Amino acid sequence: MFDSVLVANRGEIARRIIRTVRAMGLRAIAVHSEADADLPFVAEADEAFALGPAAPAQSYLDIARVLEACRATGARAVHPGYGFLAENAAFARAVGEAGLVWIGPSPDAIERMGDKINARNLMERAGVPVAAGTREPVTGIAGALAAAAEIGYPVMVKTAGGGGGIGMGVARDDAELTRAFETASRAAERFGGGTAILLERFVERARHVEVQILGLADGTADGTVVALGERDCSVQRRHQKVVEESPSPGITPELRARMLEAAVRAGEAVGYRGAGTVECLVDADRQEFVFLEMNTRLQVEHPVTELVTGVDLVEQQILVAAGEPVGFAAAASGGQAVEPRGHAIELRVYAEDSRRFFPGPGKIDVWEEPSGPGIRIDSGYAAGNVVTPFYDPLMAKLCVHGADRAQALERARAAVAAFRIEGPKNNLAFCAELLGNPEFAAGDYDTGLVARMRA
Repeated sequence: MFDSVLVANRGEIARRIIRTVRAMGLRAIAVHSEADADLPFVAEADEAFALGPAAPAQSYLDIARVLEACRATGARAVHPGYGFLAENAAFARAVGEAGLVWIGPSPDAIERMGDKINARNLMERAGVPVAAGTREPVTGIAGALAAAAEIGYPVMVKTAGGGGGIGMGVARDDAELTRAFETASRAAERFGGGTAILLERFVERARHVEVQILGLADGTADGTVVALGERDCSVQRRHQKVVEESPSPGITPELRARMLEAAVRAGEAVGYRGAGTVECLVDADRQEFVFLEMNTRLQVEHPVTELVTGVDLVEQQILVAAGEPVGFAAAASGGQAVEPRGHAIELRVYAEDSRRFFPGPGKIDVWEEPSGPGIRIDSGYAAGNVVTPFYDPLMAKLCVHGADRAQALERARAAVAAFRIEGPKNNLAFCAELLGNPEFAAGDYDTGLVARMRA
């Protein structure tokens, strides 16, 4: 086991990783931009290194500077968190070439799953269900129109690289496809994902359900991959997740078993190591699923899996990277490594308004977190801190666990009501509205829920 971990990230995820690193008796090293120098994650690390100006390109995305931080602090391993460089194969490779341990999957696995078209084709060969869609990059509108005619409208238009819902759009006819294709192409160029576009059949009443996997070896040993249950991520605004829960209230036990088994097969197909997520689209009416993409990192919503399994995913990532046995009974039965207990819900608390979801940064004058049985807060800020416009507006994740979904909902409503934030805009009013929504309360919702709430 290495003795120190540099966390190449910021905010709540850096703070959360640091918590586990220190609990394992390892030295936690933070890196930060000038804008983040006063945030809690910097103070809670054993050592901190200033990367540079607030702009991500000059701080958190500067590979050379992050590696310099490793050398200066004597870090022996690097945990990338999520976002920034977490799914950058060049960074993962550079960490290894510097003689450090990369806490994540191999650079090869990151590359193979980072392109949605390549990932789709690989999964199809591995026997994982995929949606009707393009098998080659679509680089022009003529090709897009031809592909849509073959697939059949409506279609979802995506960038082949990148994530977070960036550039995604639904097209129901040729005119809408032309506009969606132009939007996706601009997004692909702006965010460095190339110009390749992917088209898939769009499911009108769909749920977004993902499976947490953990690869215990990288192909040099037994290559065991286990599943740690699923998360329902169907509450979305602008194709970006806002609320997640586990188990999913919208799938049958039979469908769950098939999804877990397919996710394990997906991980085995790339010799996956560490924590990863297989994202799927579920036809809520037909109870069928197809593969969407694989995220080769820790997810924002990982706490709900931790709450229902009792497994610390960051600890398991570190153990796998160090070549140590994982800290739970990993023998899988039907793809499920650990039997889930109870129900968990995560609500993302953003510095944004609750109506149109526009960011609203500012100084935090009041920050009072709720507490009590089953409540967990993963936060990146405290009173007196400033939410700047340079990064994602996520301030905290309010997570609850209950014996069943009814109790989890009750605890979530109480926790939202008790959470006080003054200064920047926040979406707590939206969280309260959602928890009172009849569709969500009944568990009978899909990815169009937020749009219907705002219609």
